[in-house]
Amino acid sequence: MIKNKKAKWIVRLVLLVGTVVSMFFVPWLLVKAWILPLSDTIQEQLDEAISHGFDGMIVYIDQADSPPQYYAAGWHNRESRIPAKPQALFKIASISKLYDAVAVTKLVSDGRLSLDKTIADYLPELSGRIENADKITLRLLIQHRSGIPNFTDAPDFWAAPTETYEESLALILDKPANFEPGENYEYCNTNYLLINKIMDDELGYNNFQFIQEAILNPLNLHNTFRSLSEVNMEDVMSGYHVGYPYDLKENDHGMHATAEDVGTFLRALNDGSVFEEGEQEIYTSIYEYEHAGWVPGYQSFAKYHEKLDAVVVEFYSTTDPKLYNWNLSEIINNRIVKIIKKKN
Repeated sequence: MIKNKKAKWIVRLVLLVGTVVSMFFVPWLLVKAWILPLSDTIQEQLDEAISHGFDGMIVYIDQADSPPQYYAAGWHNRESRIPAKPQALFKIASISKLYDAVAVTKLVSDGRLSLDKTIADYLPELSGRIENADKITLRLLIQHRSGIPNFTDAPDFWAAPTETYEESLALILDKPANFEPGENYEYCNTNYLLINKIMDDELGYNNFQFIQEAILNPLNLHNTFRSLSEVNMEDVMSGYHVGYPYDLKENDHGMHATAEDVGTFLRALNDGSVFEEGEQEIYTSIYEYEHAGWVPGYQSFAKYHEKLDAVVVEFYSTTDPKLYNWNLSEIINNRIVKIIKKKN
C-alpha cells in the first residue's frame, strides 16, 4: 500500500514537472492568443492579431451564397505608415505548388508527361548525381516522397538564397538520399524545383506561361504573377522578419498574388472548375487541395472548409526565426473559422 502511494506521488510529481517545463518553453503569447475570448467579428480578430505583433494582415473569405469579404489590418508599409490594403500583392511562397500540381495534371492528361517516368527519364544528366534518380518518378516528386534532400535546408540558406535552378540544384547534388523512394514522406522544395525544370523542358518555354494560359486566364486571375519583376513594387505588401530591421519585399521568392486571386483559384480547384474532363481524377491521386507558404517576411494560408463551403485565405507579413509566428498564425486562423461558424 505504501509503495502504491509513493508510486502515485512520483507519477503526479513527474506530470507536474512536465507541465511546468512545457509551459515554460511555450511562449506565453501563444497561450494568450489561444485563451482570449473569441472576437465578435473578423475585423476585430485581425486587429487582435496585430496587437500580438504582426505588422500586417490580409484575409479573404469566399463563402457560398455570400459576397466575397475583404479584410486588412496593420501596415502595408510600416516605414511609410501606409495602412494594409486587402488588394495588395503578396509573396505566396509554397502555395504556388498547387498551381504547379494542376499544370502537371493538365500535361499528364494531354499525354505530354507521365507520372510513372523517372528523373533519369526526364533529366538524364542527373543520373548518378541524385541518388535513386532511376527510381524517383514524377508522381513521387509531386507527393514529396522522393527522399531527395531539401535544398532550402542548406545551412544559412535564407541569409543568401539561391537565384537560379543551377545554384539551387548544386546544394543537393551527390548527397545521400534521406530515404528510399516511396517509403516515407518529407516536404521538400527540391521536388518542385525539378518538377518545374521538367515542365520547362517539355514545353520549351517557362512553365508559368502555361499556367497563365491554362489556369489563370480562364479563371480571370489577372493579379497573379510569376515573380517580383512583373509587378509594381508599390503594390506589394511589405514583409518583416523579427531581428532583421529592413523591409523584405524586394527579395524575389517567386509567385505574387492578391488574396482574392488565391481564393478564386482555390475555389476552382476544390469545385473542379479549373479542370477539364478527366483531369480532376488525376489531380486527386497526386496532390492536396489546400496549402500554406513561408518565406522570410511572409506567411500565407489557403484552405477550403467543406462544411462551411468557405474558402479562407490569410496573409501575415511578419515571420520569426523560431516559427512562433507560424504557430500564432494557425491559432488565429482557427479563431477566424470559429467566427465564421458562429455567424452561421
